[in-house]
Amino acid sequence: MIGNALTRQTPIKSPLEISDLFRAKEIDTDWSFIQAKPSDTGKWTHDYHRYPAKFIPQLVERLFDEYLPTRDAHVNDPFMGCGTTIVSAISRGVIASGTDVNRIAFLITKVKATPIDPDHLGKKINGLLAALKDGHIEPAIPPKHIHRIKYWFSDESTDELGKILRAIQQERDPAIRDFFLVAFSHILKTCSIWLQGSTKPTRDLSKPPVKPIDALRRHLRKMQRGNAEFYAVVPARTREHLKAYLQIKIGDARHQSARNATVDLIVSSSPYVTSYEYADLHQLSTIWLDFADDLTAYRKEFIGTSYKSSDNTKPRSQIARDIVEKMSQVSAKMAREVEAYFVDMQQVFDESYRILKPGGRCCYVIGNTQLKGVDILNAEAFADSLQHAGFALDRIIKREIPSKILPQKRDKKTGRFASNKDADAEAYPIEYIVIGRK
Repeated sequence: MIGNALTRQTPIKSPLEISDLFRAKEIDTDWSFIQAKPSDTGKWTHDYHRYPAKFIPQLVERLFDEYLPTRDAHVNDPFMGCGTTIVSAISRGVIASGTDVNRIAFLITKVKATPIDPDHLGKKINGLLAALKDGHIEPAIPPKHIHRIKYWFSDESTDELGKILRAIQQERDPAIRDFFLVAFSHILKTCSIWLQGSTKPTRDLSKPPVKPIDALRRHLRKMQRGNAEFYAVVPARTREHLKAYLQIKIGDARHQSARNATVDLIVSSSPYVTSYEYADLHQLSTIWLDFADDLTAYRKEFIGTSYKSSDNTKPRSQIARDIVEKMSQVSAKMAREVEAYFVDMQQVFDESYRILKPGGRCCYVIGNTQLKGVDILNAEAFADSLQHAGFALDRIIKREIPSKILPQKRDKKTGRFASNKDADAEAYPIEYIVIGRK
Protein backbone atom coordinates (compact mmCIF):
# COMPACT_ATOMS: atom_id res chain seq x y z
CA MET A 1 0.00 0.00 0.00
CA ILE A 2 1.34 3.44 -0.91
CA GLY A 3 0.99 6.55 1.25
CA ASN A 4 -1.44 6.85 4.13
CA ALA A 5 -3.82 4.23 2.80
CA LEU A 6 -6.77 2.96 4.78
CA THR A 7 -7.19 -0.80 4.79
CA ARG A 8 -10.55 -2.51 4.22
CA GLN A 9 -10.63 -3.39 7.92
CA THR A 10 -10.64 0.31 8.83
CA PRO A 11 -14.06 1.36 10.17
CA ILE A 12 -16.16 3.53 7.88
CA LYS A 13 -15.09 7.13 8.22
CA SER A 14 -17.72 9.53 9.53
CA PRO A 15 -18.41 12.81 7.69
CA LEU A 16 -16.42 14.65 10.37
CA GLU A 17 -13.46 12.29 9.99
CA ILE A 18 -13.57 12.66 6.21
CA SER A 19 -13.61 16.46 6.52
CA ASP A 20 -10.63 16.33 8.89
CA LEU A 21 -8.80 14.01 6.51
CA PHE A 22 -9.22 16.40 3.60
CA ARG A 23 -8.40 19.45 5.70
CA ALA A 24 -5.09 17.91 6.76
CA LYS A 25 -4.19 16.65 3.30
CA GLU A 26 -1.22 18.46 1.74
CA ILE A 27 -0.56 18.90 -1.96
CA ASP A 28 1.50 16.08 -3.43
CA THR A 29 3.77 17.83 -5.92
CA ASP A 30 4.69 14.51 -7.54
CA TRP A 31 1.16 14.38 -8.96
CA SER A 32 1.10 17.87 -10.48
CA PHE A 33 3.26 16.90 -13.50
CA ILE A 34 4.48 20.46 -13.84
CA GLN A 35 7.37 19.25 -15.98
CA ALA A 36 5.02 17.87 -18.65
CA LYS A 37 5.13 19.95 -21.83
CA PRO A 38 2.21 20.34 -24.28
CA SER A 39 4.00 17.88 -26.56
CA ASP A 40 3.90 15.38 -23.68
CA THR A 41 0.28 15.90 -22.67
CA GLY A 42 -0.78 15.93 -26.34
CA LYS A 43 1.30 12.94 -27.42
CA TRP A 44 0.02 10.20 -29.73
CA THR A 45 -3.66 10.79 -30.45
CA HIS A 46 -4.42 12.98 -27.43
CA ASP A 47 -4.57 16.16 -29.53
CA TYR A 48 -7.05 14.89 -32.09
CA HIS A 49 -9.91 17.02 -30.79
CA ARG A 50 -10.35 19.92 -28.36
CA TYR A 51 -12.20 18.94 -25.19
CA PRO A 52 -12.71 20.91 -21.96
CA ALA A 53 -11.41 19.73 -18.59
CA LYS A 54 -9.67 16.65 -19.92
CA PHE A 55 -7.06 15.17 -17.66
CA ILE A 56 -3.55 14.47 -18.86
CA PRO A 57 -2.26 11.01 -19.84
CA GLN A 58 0.62 11.29 -17.37
CA LEU A 59 -1.86 11.15 -14.47
CA VAL A 60 -3.56 8.05 -15.89
CA GLU A 61 -0.25 6.34 -16.61
CA ARG A 62 0.95 6.98 -13.05
CA LEU A 63 -2.21 5.35 -11.66
CA PHE A 64 -1.66 2.42 -14.02
CA ASP A 65 1.92 2.06 -12.81
CA GLU A 66 0.77 1.91 -9.19
CA TYR A 67 -2.46 -0.07 -9.42
CA LEU A 68 -2.56 -2.31 -12.51
CA PRO A 69 -1.59 -5.83 -11.39
CA THR A 70 -0.48 -7.25 -14.75
CA ARG A 71 -0.64 -6.51 -18.45
CA ASP A 72 -3.46 -9.04 -18.63
CA ALA A 73 -5.89 -6.58 -17.07
CA HIS A 74 -9.15 -4.71 -17.62
CA VAL A 75 -9.49 -0.93 -17.18
CA ASN A 76 -12.82 0.89 -17.12
CA ASP A 77 -13.85 4.55 -17.43
CA PRO A 78 -17.57 5.29 -16.95
CA PHE A 79 -17.08 8.94 -18.01
CA MET A 80 -14.58 8.37 -20.81
CA GLY A 81 -14.98 11.84 -22.37
CA CYS A 82 -12.35 12.24 -25.06
CA GLY A 83 -10.72 8.95 -24.08
CA THR A 84 -7.55 9.65 -22.08
CA THR A 85 -7.95 6.54 -19.92
CA ILE A 86 -9.08 4.39 -22.86
CA VAL A 87 -6.18 5.43 -25.10
CA SER A 88 -3.67 4.86 -22.29
CA ALA A 89 -5.08 1.38 -21.69
CA ILE A 90 -4.91 0.43 -25.37
CA SER A 91 -1.33 1.72 -25.53
CA ARG A 92 -0.44 -0.86 -22.85
CA GLY A 93 -2.37 -3.70 -24.42
CA VAL A 94 -5.00 -4.07 -21.70
CA ILE A 95 -8.78 -4.30 -22.13
CA ALA A 96 -10.42 -0.87 -22.11
CA SER A 97 -14.14 -0.50 -21.46
CA GLY A 98 -16.27 2.52 -20.80
CA THR A 99 -19.20 4.72 -21.65
CA ASP A 100 -20.15 8.27 -22.44
CA VAL A 101 -23.62 9.61 -23.09
CA ASN A 102 -22.09 12.28 -25.35
CA ARG A 103 -22.12 10.95 -28.91
CA ILE A 104 -19.28 13.23 -29.94
CA ALA A 105 -17.17 12.01 -27.02
CA PHE A 106 -17.79 8.41 -28.05
CA LEU A 107 -16.69 9.14 -31.62
CA ILE A 108 -13.56 10.96 -30.44
CA THR A 109 -12.60 8.16 -28.04
CA LYS A 110 -13.17 5.43 -30.60
CA VAL A 111 -10.97 7.17 -33.16
CA LYS A 112 -8.25 8.14 -30.69
CA ALA A 113 -8.05 4.54 -29.44
CA THR A 114 -7.96 2.97 -32.93
CA PRO A 115 -4.44 2.69 -34.39
CA ILE A 116 -4.51 2.71 -38.19
CA ASP A 117 -1.75 1.42 -40.45
CA PRO A 118 0.17 4.64 -41.27
CA ASP A 119 0.66 3.86 -44.96
CA HIS A 120 -3.02 3.07 -45.44
CA LEU A 121 -4.05 6.24 -43.63
CA GLY A 122 -1.67 8.39 -45.62
CA LYS A 123 -3.13 7.19 -48.90
CA LYS A 124 -6.67 7.82 -47.67
CA ILE A 125 -5.86 11.36 -46.51
CA ASN A 126 -4.25 12.17 -49.85
CA GLY A 127 -7.29 10.81 -51.65
CA LEU A 128 -9.73 12.90 -49.60
CA LEU A 129 -7.75 16.11 -50.10
CA ALA A 130 -7.46 15.43 -53.83
CA ALA A 131 -11.23 14.94 -54.10
CA LEU A 132 -11.85 18.20 -52.26
CA LYS A 133 -9.39 20.05 -54.47
CA ASP A 134 -11.22 18.76 -57.54
CA GLY A 135 -14.33 20.48 -56.17
CA HIS A 136 -17.06 18.56 -58.02
CA ILE A 137 -18.95 17.54 -54.88
CA GLU A 138 -22.53 18.24 -53.92
CA PRO A 139 -22.72 19.60 -50.33
CA ALA A 140 -24.26 17.41 -47.60
CA ILE A 141 -26.02 19.78 -45.18
CA PRO A 142 -28.36 18.22 -42.57
CA PRO A 143 -31.73 19.81 -43.51
CA LYS A 144 -33.34 19.52 -40.07
CA HIS A 145 -30.53 21.60 -38.52
CA ILE A 146 -30.11 24.17 -41.29
CA HIS A 147 -31.36 27.05 -39.14
CA ARG A 148 -28.83 26.30 -36.39
CA ILE A 149 -26.08 25.89 -38.97
CA LYS A 150 -26.86 29.26 -40.54
CA TYR A 151 -26.85 30.81 -37.05
CA TRP A 152 -23.20 29.80 -36.61
CA PHE A 153 -21.74 29.67 -40.12
CA SER A 154 -21.50 31.95 -43.14
CA ASP A 155 -23.01 30.74 -46.41
CA GLU A 156 -19.53 30.25 -47.84
CA SER A 157 -18.35 28.17 -44.86
CA THR A 158 -21.60 26.19 -44.85
CA ASP A 159 -21.18 25.27 -48.50
CA GLU A 160 -17.53 24.26 -48.09
CA LEU A 161 -18.19 22.25 -44.93
CA GLY A 162 -21.08 20.53 -46.70
CA LYS A 163 -18.74 19.44 -49.48
CA ILE A 164 -16.21 18.13 -46.97
CA LEU A 165 -18.91 16.18 -45.17
CA ARG A 166 -20.17 14.67 -48.44
CA ALA A 167 -16.64 13.57 -49.37
CA ILE A 168 -16.18 11.98 -45.95
CA GLN A 169 -19.51 10.15 -46.18
CA GLN A 170 -18.36 8.54 -49.43
CA GLU A 171 -15.43 6.82 -47.67
CA ARG A 172 -16.23 3.11 -47.33
CA ASP A 173 -13.67 2.16 -44.67
CA PRO A 174 -15.49 2.88 -41.36
CA ALA A 175 -12.29 3.46 -39.36
CA ILE A 176 -11.05 5.97 -41.93
CA ARG A 177 -14.46 7.62 -42.20
CA ASP A 178 -14.63 8.09 -38.43
CA PHE A 179 -11.07 9.45 -38.42
CA PHE A 180 -12.13 12.05 -40.99
CA LEU A 181 -15.29 12.90 -39.02
CA VAL A 182 -13.24 13.67 -35.91
CA ALA A 183 -11.05 16.01 -37.95
CA PHE A 184 -14.20 17.60 -39.39
CA SER A 185 -15.72 18.01 -35.91
CA HIS A 186 -12.54 19.57 -34.55
CA ILE A 187 -12.40 22.37 -37.15
CA LEU A 188 -16.05 23.43 -36.81
CA LYS A 189 -15.49 25.92 -34.00
CA THR A 190 -12.62 27.61 -35.82
CA CYS A 191 -14.66 27.83 -39.03
CA SER A 192 -17.72 29.30 -37.28
CA ILE A 193 -18.44 32.61 -35.53
CA TRP A 194 -18.40 30.86 -32.13
CA LEU A 195 -16.43 33.11 -29.79
CA GLN A 196 -12.98 31.54 -29.74
CA GLY A 197 -11.94 30.38 -26.28
CA SER A 198 -15.49 30.43 -24.93
CA THR A 199 -17.00 27.34 -23.30
CA LYS A 200 -20.45 28.86 -23.73
CA PRO A 201 -22.35 29.12 -27.04
CA THR A 202 -21.59 32.78 -27.75
CA ARG A 203 -21.36 34.40 -31.18
CA ASP A 204 -18.57 36.75 -32.24
CA LEU A 205 -19.94 38.59 -35.27
CA SER A 206 -16.55 40.21 -35.93
CA LYS A 207 -14.68 36.90 -36.05
CA PRO A 208 -13.19 36.02 -39.46
CA PRO A 209 -13.86 32.26 -39.89
CA VAL A 210 -10.99 30.10 -41.10
CA LYS A 211 -11.41 28.53 -44.53
CA PRO A 212 -12.64 24.95 -43.81
CA ILE A 213 -10.51 23.09 -46.35
CA ASP A 214 -7.34 24.82 -45.13
CA ALA A 215 -8.19 24.01 -41.52
CA LEU A 216 -9.00 20.40 -42.39
CA ARG A 217 -5.76 19.89 -44.31
CA ARG A 218 -3.63 21.15 -41.42
CA HIS A 219 -5.45 19.12 -38.80
CA LEU A 220 -5.47 15.91 -40.81
CA ARG A 221 -1.69 16.10 -41.15
CA LYS A 222 -1.37 16.66 -37.39
CA MET A 223 -3.63 13.68 -36.70
CA GLN A 224 -1.65 11.62 -39.20
CA ARG A 225 1.55 12.19 -37.23
CA GLY A 226 -0.19 11.35 -33.96
CA ASN A 227 -1.59 8.12 -35.37
CA ALA A 228 1.86 7.00 -36.54
CA GLU A 229 3.25 7.54 -33.03
CA PHE A 230 0.33 5.71 -31.42
CA TYR A 231 0.49 2.82 -33.89
CA ALA A 232 4.14 2.29 -32.96
CA VAL A 233 3.45 1.92 -29.20
CA VAL A 234 0.31 -0.26 -29.30
CA PRO A 235 1.23 -3.97 -29.02
CA ALA A 236 0.74 -5.90 -32.26
CA ARG A 237 -1.66 -8.37 -30.65
CA THR A 238 -3.88 -5.46 -29.57
CA ARG A 239 -3.87 -3.86 -33.01
CA GLU A 240 -4.74 -7.18 -34.62
CA HIS A 241 -7.61 -7.97 -32.23
CA LEU A 242 -8.78 -4.47 -31.37
CA LYS A 243 -12.44 -5.42 -30.89
CA ALA A 244 -11.47 -7.72 -28.03
CA TYR A 245 -9.61 -4.88 -26.29
CA LEU A 246 -11.70 -1.80 -27.11
CA GLN A 247 -15.10 -2.30 -25.46
CA ILE A 248 -16.73 1.13 -25.37
CA LYS A 249 -20.26 2.30 -26.05
CA ILE A 250 -22.57 5.30 -26.03
CA GLY A 251 -24.35 4.98 -22.74
CA ASP A 252 -25.13 6.01 -19.19
CA ALA A 253 -22.24 5.83 -16.71
CA ARG A 254 -24.59 4.10 -14.28
CA HIS A 255 -24.83 1.05 -16.56
CA GLN A 256 -21.55 -0.54 -17.64
CA SER A 257 -21.38 -3.54 -19.96
CA ALA A 258 -18.62 -5.22 -17.92
CA ARG A 259 -19.64 -8.36 -16.05
CA ASN A 260 -19.59 -8.62 -12.26
CA ALA A 261 -16.10 -8.56 -10.69
CA THR A 262 -14.16 -8.48 -13.98
CA VAL A 263 -12.47 -5.05 -13.88
CA ASP A 264 -9.08 -4.46 -12.26
CA LEU A 265 -9.02 -0.66 -12.20
CA ILE A 266 -11.37 2.27 -12.83
CA VAL A 267 -9.84 5.66 -13.67
CA SER A 268 -12.24 8.47 -14.45
CA SER A 269 -12.59 12.23 -14.42
CA SER A 270 -16.26 12.67 -13.62
CA PRO A 271 -18.33 15.70 -14.62
CA TYR A 272 -18.43 18.63 -12.23
CA VAL A 273 -21.86 19.67 -11.03
CA THR A 274 -23.34 22.40 -13.30
CA SER A 275 -19.91 23.33 -14.66
CA TYR A 276 -20.21 22.46 -18.32
CA GLU A 277 -23.21 21.89 -20.51
CA TYR A 278 -21.49 19.40 -22.78
CA ALA A 279 -24.49 19.17 -25.10
CA ASP A 280 -24.27 22.92 -25.67
CA LEU A 281 -20.49 22.94 -25.86
CA HIS A 282 -20.47 20.35 -28.65
CA GLN A 283 -23.62 21.50 -30.42
CA LEU A 284 -21.78 22.43 -33.65
CA SER A 285 -20.65 18.83 -34.04
CA THR A 286 -24.04 17.51 -32.93
CA ILE A 287 -25.96 19.46 -35.58
CA TRP A 288 -23.52 18.83 -38.43
CA LEU A 289 -23.22 15.10 -37.71
CA ASP A 290 -26.96 14.88 -36.95
CA PHE A 291 -26.46 13.19 -33.58
CA ALA A 292 -29.63 14.51 -31.91
CA ASP A 293 -33.11 15.36 -33.15
CA ASP A 294 -33.93 17.43 -30.09
CA LEU A 295 -31.10 19.30 -28.36
CA THR A 296 -33.22 20.00 -25.28
CA ALA A 297 -33.99 16.31 -24.74
CA TYR A 298 -30.35 15.44 -25.44
CA ARG A 299 -29.17 17.83 -22.70
CA LYS A 300 -31.19 15.98 -20.06
CA GLU A 301 -29.20 12.77 -20.60
CA PHE A 302 -26.04 14.28 -19.09
CA ILE A 303 -25.00 13.87 -15.44
CA GLY A 304 -24.06 17.24 -13.94
CA THR A 305 -26.30 19.24 -16.26
CA SER A 306 -28.54 22.05 -15.03
CA TYR A 307 -31.36 20.46 -17.01
CA LYS A 308 -31.73 17.59 -14.54
CA SER A 309 -33.39 17.32 -11.14
CA SER A 310 -33.82 14.40 -8.77
CA ASP A 311 -37.02 12.34 -8.51
CA ASN A 312 -37.28 12.82 -4.73
CA THR A 313 -34.38 10.40 -4.19
CA LYS A 314 -31.90 11.68 -1.60
CA PRO A 315 -28.11 11.18 -1.60
CA ARG A 316 -26.96 8.47 0.81
CA SER A 317 -23.96 10.59 1.75
CA GLN A 318 -24.55 12.90 4.71
CA ILE A 319 -21.89 15.25 3.32
CA ALA A 320 -23.81 15.50 0.05
CA ARG A 321 -27.09 16.07 1.87
CA ASP A 322 -25.54 18.86 3.92
CA ILE A 323 -24.32 20.56 0.74
CA VAL A 324 -27.81 20.34 -0.78
CA GLU A 325 -29.34 21.78 2.39
CA LYS A 326 -26.99 24.76 2.37
CA MET A 327 -27.68 25.38 -1.30
CA SER A 328 -31.45 25.22 -0.73
CA GLN A 329 -31.16 28.27 1.51
CA VAL A 330 -29.70 30.20 -1.43
CA SER A 331 -31.37 28.70 -4.52
CA ALA A 332 -34.02 25.99 -4.53
CA LYS A 333 -33.47 25.36 -8.25
CA MET A 334 -29.72 24.92 -7.94
CA ALA A 335 -30.19 22.76 -4.84
CA ARG A 336 -32.28 20.35 -6.92
CA GLU A 337 -29.55 20.26 -9.58
CA VAL A 338 -26.83 19.57 -7.01
CA GLU A 339 -28.98 16.89 -5.38
CA ALA A 340 -29.59 15.17 -8.71
CA TYR A 341 -25.87 15.19 -9.37
CA PHE A 342 -24.97 13.46 -6.09
CA VAL A 343 -27.78 10.92 -6.48
CA ASP A 344 -26.55 10.07 -10.00
CA MET A 345 -22.94 9.79 -8.83
CA GLN A 346 -23.94 7.43 -6.00
CA GLN A 347 -25.43 5.13 -8.62
CA VAL A 348 -22.21 5.33 -10.63
CA PHE A 349 -20.22 4.31 -7.55
CA ASP A 350 -22.59 1.40 -6.94
CA GLU A 351 -21.95 0.26 -10.50
CA SER A 352 -18.19 0.64 -10.02
CA TYR A 353 -18.39 -1.68 -7.03
CA ARG A 354 -20.33 -4.25 -9.03
CA ILE A 355 -17.82 -4.52 -11.88
CA LEU A 356 -14.56 -4.35 -9.88
CA LYS A 357 -12.72 -7.45 -8.76
CA PRO A 358 -12.13 -7.89 -5.02
CA GLY A 359 -9.08 -5.77 -4.23
CA GLY A 360 -9.65 -3.62 -7.32
CA ARG A 361 -9.65 0.15 -7.10
CA CYS A 362 -11.68 2.99 -8.49
CA CYS A 363 -9.90 6.33 -8.92
CA TYR A 364 -12.15 9.37 -9.37
CA VAL A 365 -10.57 12.73 -10.25
CA ILE A 366 -12.67 15.62 -8.93
CA GLY A 367 -12.31 19.14 -7.60
CA ASN A 368 -14.22 21.31 -5.13
CA THR A 369 -15.74 24.67 -5.94
CA GLN A 370 -18.27 27.26 -4.88
CA LEU A 371 -21.71 27.99 -6.30
CA LYS A 372 -23.49 31.15 -5.17
CA GLY A 373 -21.18 31.32 -2.15
CA VAL A 374 -21.85 27.72 -1.07
CA ASP A 375 -18.86 25.36 -0.81
CA ILE A 376 -19.50 22.37 -3.10
CA LEU A 377 -17.24 19.76 -1.53
CA ASN A 378 -17.40 17.25 -4.37
CA ALA A 379 -14.30 15.32 -3.25
CA GLU A 380 -15.48 14.89 0.33
CA ALA A 381 -18.93 13.84 -0.87
CA PHE A 382 -17.33 11.35 -3.29
CA ALA A 383 -15.23 9.85 -0.47
CA ASP A 384 -18.34 9.44 1.68
CA SER A 385 -20.42 8.08 -1.20
CA LEU A 386 -17.79 5.49 -2.14
CA GLN A 387 -18.07 4.08 1.38
CA HIS A 388 -21.85 3.86 0.99
CA ALA A 389 -21.26 1.84 -2.18
CA GLY A 390 -19.19 -0.67 -0.18
CA PHE A 391 -15.66 0.61 -0.83
CA ALA A 392 -12.97 1.20 1.75
CA LEU A 393 -11.56 4.70 1.41
CA ASP A 394 -8.11 3.68 0.25
CA ARG A 395 -6.25 6.86 -0.61
CA ILE A 396 -6.69 10.57 -1.28
CA ILE A 397 -4.27 12.46 -3.50
CA LYS A 398 -4.34 16.27 -3.57
CA ARG A 399 -2.81 17.82 -6.67
CA GLU A 400 -2.43 21.14 -8.40
CA ILE A 401 -3.84 21.32 -11.93
CA PRO A 402 -1.47 23.51 -13.96
CA SER A 403 -2.11 21.56 -17.18
CA LYS A 404 -5.85 21.00 -17.00
CA ILE A 405 -7.93 23.07 -19.40
CA LEU A 406 -10.40 24.74 -17.05
CA PRO A 407 -11.80 28.23 -16.67
CA GLN A 408 -10.13 29.29 -13.46
CA LYS A 409 -12.61 31.75 -11.94
CA ARG A 410 -16.25 31.94 -10.88
CA ASP A 411 -18.28 34.97 -9.95
CA LYS A 412 -19.27 34.45 -6.29
CA LYS A 413 -22.77 35.84 -6.70
CA THR A 414 -23.86 34.08 -9.87
CA GLY A 415 -21.70 30.97 -9.66
CA ARG A 416 -20.95 31.28 -13.36
CA PHE A 417 -17.51 31.09 -14.89
CA ALA A 418 -16.02 34.49 -15.75
CA SER A 419 -12.78 35.90 -17.08
CA ASN A 420 -9.93 36.11 -14.61
CA LYS A 421 -10.02 39.92 -14.51
CA ASP A 422 -13.73 40.02 -13.62
CA ALA A 423 -14.13 37.10 -11.19
CA ASP A 424 -13.39 36.90 -7.50
CA ALA A 425 -13.26 33.18 -6.64
CA GLU A 426 -11.07 30.32 -7.78
CA ALA A 427 -13.09 27.63 -9.62
CA TYR A 428 -10.82 24.58 -9.29
CA PRO A 429 -7.41 25.71 -7.97
CA ILE A 430 -6.60 22.12 -6.97
CA GLU A 431 -8.24 18.75 -7.41
CA TYR A 432 -8.28 15.37 -5.71
CA ILE A 433 -7.98 11.78 -6.77
CA VAL A 434 -10.33 9.88 -4.47
CA ILE A 435 -9.53 6.17 -4.49
CA GLY A 436 -11.79 3.42 -3.19
CA ARG A 437 -10.78 -0.22 -2.75
CA LYS A 438 -13.19 -3.14 -3.03
